[in-house]
Amino acid sequence: MLLEMKVPSPGESILEVEIAEWLVEDGDYVEKDQSIAEIDSDKATLELPAEESGTIKIVVGNGETVTVGDVVCIINTSEKGVAKIKEIKEGAAEIPKVTVKPSLALGGKKLTPLASAMIEEHNILAKELKGTGEAGKITKSDVLGALNGDSNDGPRGTSRKKMSSLRRKIASRLVAVKNETAMLTTFNEVDMTAIFNIRKEFKESFKQKYGVSLGFMSFFTKAVTTALNEFKDVNAMIDGNEIIHHKYADIGIAVSAPKGLMVPVVRNAELMNFQEIESEIKRLAIKARDGKITINEMLGGTFTITNGGVFGSMLSTPIINPPQSAILGMHNIVERPMAVDGQVKIRPIMYVALSYDHRVIDGKESVGFLVRVKECLENPTEQLMGGDVNKTLAL
Repeated sequence: MLLEMKVPSPGESILEVEIAEWLVEDGDYVEKDQSIAEIDSDKATLELPAEESGTIKIVVGNGETVTVGDVVCIINTSEKGVAKIKEIKEGAAEIPKVTVKPSLALGGKKLTPLASAMIEEHNILAKELKGTGEAGKITKSDVLGALNGDSNDGPRGTSRKKMSSLRRKIASRLVAVKNETAMLTTFNEVDMTAIFNIRKEFKESFKQKYGVSLGFMSFFTKAVTTALNEFKDVNAMIDGNEIIHHKYADIGIAVSAPKGLMVPVVRNAELMNFQEIESEIKRLAIKARDGKITINEMLGGTFTITNGGVFGSMLSTPIINPPQSAILGMHNIVERPMAVDGQVKIRPIMYVALSYDHRVIDGKESVGFLVRVKECLENPTEQLMGGDVNKTLAL
């Protein structure tokens, strides 16, 4: 039986996708639910699983744009076989149809079958290649880069790579935000001493009980949802000539993934406790990192938090995630001299930034919102935990 595999709909309003890379070769035997290709939409990169077991015939090449519902491959389900190994082991490994020389082997390094074939054909040393795929996997693009001289042209070498549909969409959206919104940014500083003390005392017991760390993101998420409840315009968006105010807080958490920045959404964060927030953020971050995040998990946020501090950023002006009206930027924490009760003391300080759409949010609202976030973070026991840390964390 010949099964035509068609492009599934990645999500609402998405009509086209791009075949980023086939993970199998034409004629390979594939198992049901095996990932056979990566597809790029304008919102995320997703894996395409085989619908049945059988021999695959690829009808659409890498890099081609197809419409949802188009046939991209045909699986002959009447044929039997064994799915190919996708990993080179230490020493002289062998992949069906491609004999890999000992000099090409790289212990534990993953690569796509097409990449391995190209490595063999062009006698490239695998150890010289840096994989840009998921979990460092070597892809066709990595091999092509080496063939084009990306790593051997000296200090003036260049390379050329087609932008993915996800990257093109991100670029388009960022330019649109700058052109179509009246974006301003207001700044403040937060003394993180109280949060440091709470984490120092309760971090281990929290992790032992719930299996997740008591991180900074739960404090910031709780502070944001508290402030959003008091400053309604910050939790709003423009729709034509109307302003829509949300009575809930769906908080987008920007995370870095192999294919670029993604913003999964924590739904109804205003109803969650610290443990629920940390668990949900961890779940979404792992899915984003592994390329398993779904479109629906990234749609519909009402406010976004982004943390450039994990990369060492001291200060930045984050760009609004449309159609939202504001975004909070976190930064690195640095010990700085502060005037405290008339004395100079060293405190862990974070600069925070709120970028907002001035069409919706007035300066008074934006400053008031950020000050309220600061108050919550500097006195979390009273402002976020009702005066009882043990009870709030249920420890």
